[in-house]
Amino acid sequence: MWTRTLAPAAFTLALFLAWEALCRALRIPLTILPSPSLVFSALWEYRAPIAANAVVTLWTTLAGFALATVFGLLLGIVVGWHRALYAAFYPVMVGFNSVPKVAVVPVLILWFGLGEVPAVITAFLISFFPIVVNVATGLATVEPELEDVLRALGASKLDVVRKVGIPRSMPYFFGSLKVAVTLAFVGAVVSETVGANRGLGKLMLDAQASFQVPIVFAGLLVLAFLGIVLYGATAAVEVRFTRWAFRGQAT
Repeated sequence: MWTRTLAPAAFTLALFLAWEALCRALRIPLTILPSPSLVFSALWEYRAPIAANAVVTLWTTLAGFALATVFGLLLGIVVGWHRALYAAFYPVMVGFNSVPKVAVVPVLILWFGLGEVPAVITAFLISFFPIVVNVATGLATVEPELEDVLRALGASKLDVVRKVGIPRSMPYFFGSLKVAVTLAFVGAVVSETVGANRGLGKLMLDAQASFQVPIVFAGLLVLAFLGIVLYGATAAVEVRFTRWAFRGQAT
């Protein structure tokens, strides 16, 4: 337990120390790579605007992630309901996911204007695909022999999906959530850098324009911290609801 807790902290501290030593030894210019001491100093000096913009980015990310979770789960169940539906929908979803979301943001700004709405929708669009695919895969890969036995015992298609398919796809579902929650941050920040009034993406873009590079790196550190927290929370929920899938493993 202590090893799993202290090892990441020790590695992170060593990484920051190596970063600091590298910047000092090579005299790297501030505008290229600021040292951690300067980054943390900027993080403290500008803590108020950074915190205010971080709240905006966090709520747009969570809103988009929540929408992706609900609609991704529902569509995943529909797509995985029958193998013909899976074969029909999958190429369309792949094609939709192949469109760079940064190219969609200007269209969303035209429709909804500047603000948080395009960021929420972008976070939704970029985190929607892995949830649908994983849930549909979990349902579509139920063993045909098992399904035949259940149907022979009088179970309907709905019974098979509800009592076998959905519980079986839960590890797939929560695995996709851990990926989707980090992708949602990417979508929200990308939208904020293209067109927004608030948010960490907007803050870092303004800091970059004025060559305040430590503020840019401070924003990156905040994004990394928020991503780790949300990933850990999702992983904790995963263990809570799919503990049976972790039997024999350290949870």
